[in-house]
Amino acid sequence: MVVVDGAGMAPGMESGCKHGVAWYVQELGTRLHTEAARQEAPLVDCLSHAIESTADLHRDTCAVDDPLSPSATVAVARVRRDLFEWLVLGDCTILVDSNGIVTAATDNRLALVASQAREALAATAPGSAAQRAAHQALVSEERSLRNTPGGYWVAAADPAAASQALTGVESSSDVQAAALLTDGAARLVATFHATDWRGCLDQLTRSGPDDVIRRVREAERSDPDLSRWPRSKQHDDASIAYIRP
Repeated sequence: MVVVDGAGMAPGMESGCKHGVAWYVQELGTRLHTEAARQEAPLVDCLSHAIESTADLHRDTCAVDDPLSPSATVAVARVRRDLFEWLVLGDCTILVDSNGIVTAATDNRLALVASQAREALAATAPGSAAQRAAHQALVSEERSLRNTPGGYWVAAADPAAASQALTGVESSSDVQAAALLTDGAARLVATFHATDWRGCLDQLTRSGPDDVIRRVREAERSDPDLSRWPRSKQHDDASIAYIRP
C-alpha cells in the first residue's frame, strides 16, 4: 500500500515544472508501487529508484533541482513473507496495531524549520494580502531547507532523500491493523486533539476512513479563522489507507 501527498504551493508561486504536483505524485506513486510490489529490494531502495526514475522523466524539460519543484511525502506498507514492513518519508503518519499496542510514526522535521515564518503567517488575517505574502515567505524558506542537512527530507529529485526515511518491521502475524495517513488526515489527532492514535485506529476499524475524514472536516469548518488551531490553511488534503489482515 502506498500513500503519496504532494506538497502544495502558495498562490502566486511557480514551481519551475510544466507538469505540476499532481502529475509528479501520480508518476512517483506508480513507480514506487511497482518497485515495492516486486518484494525483492528494501523499501528504502524502492523509494530511491522511484524518485530517480520520476525525476528523469522531466529532467530535460523542467527545473527538477529547483527548491520549488514538485515534491511529496510518502508512506508505504508491505507484507513480505512473514514480515510487515513500513516506511515514512516526510510528515505522513503510519499507525500499526501490533498485539494490541498502537504505535505511530511520522517525520516531523518540516515542523521544526522556519518557525518565525510560521508564526508570522499565524498572526495574519485569513484571506488578507498579508496572509498571502506570509504564506509565500514560509514556503520559500521551507523549500530552501528541503533535502538539506539540518532541514527536512521529502521525495523530490534527489534519490538520496530516501535514505532519510523512517522505517520499521513487525512480524505480520502480530499486526492486527494498520493505517497510512497524510498530514491532513492526521490533523484529527496531531492538530485538533480530538482523539489519540488508539482512538483514531479504533474509529477506522468501526466506521472506516470516510468517517475519520468527516471529523477532520468538521473541525476545520468550526475554526474558519484559524485562531483555535493555527495552521497555514483551513483545509488540507486528507487521505487514509486502512489495512486489516
